[in-house]
Amino acid sequence: MKIGIGLPANIPGVSRDSVLEWARQADSGPFSSVGIIDRVVYPNWDPLITLAAAAAVTQRVRLMTTILIAPVRDATLLAKQAASIDVLAGGRLTLGLGVGRREDDYTAVSGRFDRRGKRFEEQLALMKRVWSGEDPVDGTGAVGPEPIQSGGPELLIGAFAPAAIKRAGRWADGYLGGGGDPQAALAMYDTVVEEWKSCGRNGRPRFVATNAFALGPGAADRGADQYRHYNQFLGAEAADQAAQRVLTSSEDIRRVIQEFDQVGLDEMVFLPQVTDLDQVDKLAEIVG
Repeated sequence: MKIGIGLPANIPGVSRDSVLEWARQADSGPFSSVGIIDRVVYPNWDPLITLAAAAAVTQRVRLMTTILIAPVRDATLLAKQAASIDVLAGGRLTLGLGVGRREDDYTAVSGRFDRRGKRFEEQLALMKRVWSGEDPVDGTGAVGPEPIQSGGPELLIGAFAPAAIKRAGRWADGYLGGGGDPQAALAMYDTVVEEWKSCGRNGRPRFVATNAFALGPGAADRGADQYRHYNQFLGAEAADQAAQRVLTSSEDIRRVIQEFDQVGLDEMVFLPQVTDLDQVDKLAEIVG
């Protein structure tokens, strides 16, 4: 199983130097990718701009959105931005997309939360056309640049609802799930595989998941507070439950890796909940 590490760009108050040095250290460590999550109504950094900066200070790791909320963005511009990052990174972009769960993210951009699934389907079709060199609208001409990866960046779709999970089997190169119960994640992945096969696609979809972590003295409480704050839109009880799932020890990390390895996970991306730069080394010591 490959192991990725998130960038701390979603944590309020993180510094430019910390994020860039984090990316550099991840690139020189045992990690397969650096990931970044997305929100609109939150003091996080824009994922695509952050990954463009990370592309400039890394050479090896893949750059992954885990996930990007696609329907709050224009599809043609998103395709252009993703292709640009893919070129900057030499073909290292993995674009994880989803519809998100917060209505306020849509309200902030005058979007329709109630039709986000339908809009996402339309966006996926349009982005595929753009990456293949077709006109986004008849007669406009092609929108470049051409991605390094043939047909566009590697595409993952994150979802929990059955219809949304099937979308990954039709459109994406793989499925991006949450942490938590490995068997539940596997059941969702199996749904993706079934849809994949029903569409006559060859091979198999990638299986990727994420987990939150905070390691070292004093990090556990701060990490739990951060994850609780990030998930407060779920309500107090659910946010508390989320905070309790933050991995805070080497034993936790190894257990999760073993459990997800047993269900066939291809890659686990550990998302930091504190900005201390030593988190990169602490996680590397466990997984390396």
